Amino acid sequence: MSAAAITFTDIPHPAPTPADAREAALVDPGFGNVFSDHMVIIDYTEGRGWYDATVGPRQPIPLDPATSVLHYAQEIFEGMKAYRQADGSVALFRPDANAQRFNKSADRMAMPHIPEELFIEAVKRLVAADKDWFPAVEGGSLYLRPFMFASEAFLGVRPAKQYKFMVIASPVGNYFKADSPSVSIWVSRDYTRAAPGGTGAAKAGGNYAASLVPQAEAIAKGHDQVVFLDAVEKKYVEELGGMNLFFSFEDGSVITPPLTGTILPGITRNSLIELAREDGLTIREELYSIDQWRDDATSGKLVECFACGTAAVVTPVGHVEGPEGGFDIGSGGSGQLTAKLRAKLVGIQRGTVTDTHGWVMKLG
Repeated sequence: MSAAAITFTDIPHPAPTPADAREAALVDPGFGNVFSDHMVIIDYTEGRGWYDATVGPRQPIPLDPATSVLHYAQEIFEGMKAYRQADGSVALFRPDANAQRFNKSADRMAMPHIPEELFIEAVKRLVAADKDWFPAVEGGSLYLRPFMFASEAFLGVRPAKQYKFMVIASPVGNYFKADSPSVSIWVSRDYTRAAPGGTGAAKAGGNYAASLVPQAEAIAKGHDQVVFLDAVEKKYVEELGGMNLFFSFEDGSVITPPLTGTILPGITRNSLIELAREDGLTIREELYSIDQWRDDATSGKLVECFACGTAAVVTPVGHVEGPEGGFDIGSGGSGQLTAKLRAKLVGIQRGTVTDTHGWVMKLG
């Protein structure tokens, strides 16, 4: 069935959150702790395709104990945001890129594609249903979580024949503490995030589950995030638990680790590369070792480092620590390039900077 042939059914919410309770929740929503009233569900069955698209009340999902996702982890998701624009309208940022990456993740996890236009329509409908859930806090937005999981009840190692695609929304503030000048990261030597031939380039839940132990190790040692090295030589910097990395040098050049199949191809990462090159900067996608990182930071050759992703946007890295010791980067806070790229990206997303790339999709 084509996406155009699928009709959405709106199911009235029997008890939406009262306005006063909603406003109280939006004063300080944090990140991923508060959820809006509605959700989207679309079902898929092999041989039939996608059907029964609904926008209805957010509520628990009934699952059979043999539901495939609970046993074989066929699950993927996306992270994206809806932004309140300067003129009061609402917009999405590069939703087509999210839809494309979602389907690439589906390929790797032996799951069906969802038509890009259906993916985007589902997101748009949820934003319209929960338009009153935008927080007014600084940096606030409506975080959107499209996801798909194997919903067939069976035990046996094969791709499922039934799936559910869903979208939920969460009003959010800043991912990290707003008063922190930068983040501190811990170098994981005992764990790797992904190996060649694995699922590192897919946005699959299992990748994040595997990062929880080293992330907990980082937090226990007083750091904000963990950074992973390559699985083969255990020397090249790859990415953080959920963010890509950039390194800025005194000669004006910038390095970011290449997409070799073990790193998630971040949409924020791609956007920053385009924005930097448009400003005349030289961006090199190449391997960068932890030893070189330490040497360049110590010598002053490396002047800035920042992490990026949908949740954290652009976040300066000020300190790196590992079993061999630690080092600071630049002044330990946000540098000129980090601040400039963040301001330009956020400005485009929120409609205060002209979008010359066609990245912003206005929803009205």
